[in-house]
Amino acid sequence: MDPLGATTVFLVICVSCLLFFSAWRKMSGSGKLPPGPVAFPIIGNMLQLNVRNLPQSIHELSAKYGPVFTIYLGSLRVVVLYGQEAVKEALIDQGDEFSGRGKLALADKLIKGAGIIFSNGERWKQLRRFALTTLRNFGMGKKSIEERIQEEARFLVERLRNTHERPFDPTIPLTHAVSNIICSIVFGDRFDYEDQKFLTLIKLTEENNEVFRSLLGQLYNFFPTLMDYLPGPHHRLFKNALEFRRFVLERVNMHKESLDPNCPRDFIDAFLIKMEEERKNGQSDFTVGSLVRSTVELFVAGTGTTSITMKFGLLILLKYPEIEEKVHKEIDRVIGRSRSPCMADRSQMPYTDAVIHEIQRYINLVPLNLPHAVTRDVHLKQYLIPKGTTIFPALKSVLYDSREFPNPEQFNPGHFLDKNDAFKKSDYFMPFSAGKRICVGEGLARMELFLVLTMILQNFTLKPVVDPKDIDITPESSFVSNAPKSYQFCVLPR
Repeated sequence: MDPLGATTVFLVICVSCLLFFSAWRKMSGSGKLPPGPVAFPIIGNMLQLNVRNLPQSIHELSAKYGPVFTIYLGSLRVVVLYGQEAVKEALIDQGDEFSGRGKLALADKLIKGAGIIFSNGERWKQLRRFALTTLRNFGMGKKSIEERIQEEARFLVERLRNTHERPFDPTIPLTHAVSNIICSIVFGDRFDYEDQKFLTLIKLTEENNEVFRSLLGQLYNFFPTLMDYLPGPHHRLFKNALEFRRFVLERVNMHKESLDPNCPRDFIDAFLIKMEEERKNGQSDFTVGSLVRSTVELFVAGTGTTSITMKFGLLILLKYPEIEEKVHKEIDRVIGRSRSPCMADRSQMPYTDAVIHEIQRYINLVPLNLPHAVTRDVHLKQYLIPKGTTIFPALKSVLYDSREFPNPEQFNPGHFLDKNDAFKKSDYFMPFSAGKRICVGEGLARMELFLVLTMILQNFTLKPVVDPKDIDITPESSFVSNAPKSYQFCVLPR
């Protein structure tokens, strides 16, 4: 080998060793970290984890390492919290310290830390407080959120009636209905189901959800720098995000032209008024960029999670017609057929309420929660977790705790009923997470689930296209969320 070639090889070896040593030091951290499997530089624990079903790998590791342990997704250090005690101690008892938003590479690139869900620090506090207040105030406006949901549920019922008892996939009708509720709150009005701009928004949302759940989408969260250079559908996410932002910006400009500061019509109006109030504050977090990204987050998060929960819920009721029959009887007794369900009915319908809670518990929509992060060095149990460490609070470990929910793998509304068949609350019920980062749209989602599912069952009997015992309600799992398998069914008018 000539001298130049030998020198090149030597330099490559030296650089590789430095990179290896740097990655190893970064992963070794400092202080007494929670235990975990041995991680390799660069790839972390990827060889020991099932990337297609990370929640299952987490469950298996908890049996060996206990309720608090460390894993590495690529070079990203993650501390996992497993079980109600660890999750509560972190998210509730030390809520401020665990209130940061952890790293999720795809979301970081799409949102750039400017929205409600994925921002941090004072910006997050300001935007979250504003969103909560605005959603709460809409309950007292000209058209309350409850009325908006009831209106859309009636459109959905009419659409289902037009299937004329033929088999159909509920994905599109449910997605359109839930999206329109969000549109009514954010943009001020619903869209016609055939509106091309509305259909484009739905298409972009569905495409992005598919990519988020795909293997390549999950790998991007672990190896973002590498995935930026590899071809694949994950690049479509960024193109779709630009198109989505263009649409929202167009609506923002329309709102500016017709804005009445004394009569805000929707979330965008309220945000524009807040921007004007803070115009002289050069450090304000209320900017057009924050408005656009917050609006996109509300639309995407509000559409996907609730429509998937409804779709899953209908599938479960198809499998258990005896449960559906009990809900029918309670609806007929409390509401009847002559008026629409309202939120005041819920307290008189403990069985229906228990069924909806059990649907959310059973489907375990976001098994690992959205990632949190610690805002400073923090002690948990006997361990020291360094500032900035990403945290996975494993919600499934709480929702499937057999001490609170006997036989958690079985769907049983009795998990939320006491011995007198009254509704029973549970501190273990946290599908919306818990603590400072609990879902901003929790109240809205609870209203949607009750009003829409109740109105569907008030008007229809669900008819499966296969024998109920052959219906598979096992979720399709991914790093981000669970989803039901595709299915069809019929609705028979009652």
